[in-house]
Amino acid sequence: MTLTQLEAFVLVARLGSVKAAAGVLGVTEPAVSGALAALRLHLGDPLLTRAPTGMALTAGGQRLVPIASQMINLAAEAESAIRQAQGAPERLRVAATSTVAEFVAPPLLAAFTARVKAVEANVGVSPSHEMAALLQERLADVCFGPRLAGEQSVGLESEPIMRYRLIVVASPAHRQARVEGIPWKALAHEDWLVDPSGADSSTEVGMLLDRLRVPPERVRVFPSQSAAWAAAAEGAGVAPAILHLVSRDLDRGALVRLDVVSTPVDLLWYVSTLPRERRSPGVTMLRRFLGTPEAMQSMHRIDGGVPASRFRPPVYVTLWS
Repeated sequence: MTLTQLEAFVLVARLGSVKAAAGVLGVTEPAVSGALAALRLHLGDPLLTRAPTGMALTAGGQRLVPIASQMINLAAEAESAIRQAQGAPERLRVAATSTVAEFVAPPLLAAFTARVKAVEANVGVSPSHEMAALLQERLADVCFGPRLAGEQSVGLESEPIMRYRLIVVASPAHRQARVEGIPWKALAHEDWLVDPSGADSSTEVGMLLDRLRVPPERVRVFPSQSAAWAAAAEGAGVAPAILHLVSRDLDRGALVRLDVVSTPVDLLWYVSTLPRERRSPGVTMLRRFLGTPEAMQSMHRIDGGVPASRFRPPVYVTLWS
């Protein structure tokens, strides 16, 4: 029995599929299946069985999840203790939705690591529905995105860090560019241009598209928010946008804001972590830094984003002091 096997088992149990666990770990599905098979053989229990809604835990699997999770957490603490003893910088693994990873996280963490010495921060894109599992299993120390809720998020702490305003943009030549008071339902059959977080049904944009019942074939997913806006400027469709981030494109006339009823929509980004008593010193310092004017200024910068394609786990962009 190895930590790799236990990690694969816990992620399949928490995320509900071998495919999702493989995506988080950055390995192939056969690799996860092989680790599960070896663990099953060693323990003499199926642990997980297929069910209509995904994977179901056996009685033995239910008992193993908290034990395996504790072992994985202890291994992470051991690694951190050794790094500290060797004088290596504390490593903060940050998971963020694609929009946050593109625009907000890089300048924020650059400012943080410039101020706090001996800390390095790794940023990876993650769907919001996987973030609770990443935190619980110490595959991430900090998550930025929507507020985490639900059974998997029990014991985690989510606090708002930034208010933003959601609008809809399009090309100046769009047929509704000069229409006043556009009802949301009038956009239901438009081509919607989104970044990966817009395709995540647990994010605000994803929930909006679900409420509008936008057909999947009318949703086009781009590798970054900037790419989606560029396509909108060329007349490919409409795009949700964060007002302060897209303001430069609006000012130069590349895009126009559609006058959609009840927009802009005021929303919040959250920071989610383990509870205070289980946080590392670096996470505590980052949480404290988030309340400073310097952090607010860095998160509101509009000098261009970093393509989200650079932030796909398990490959991380590292920032250090």
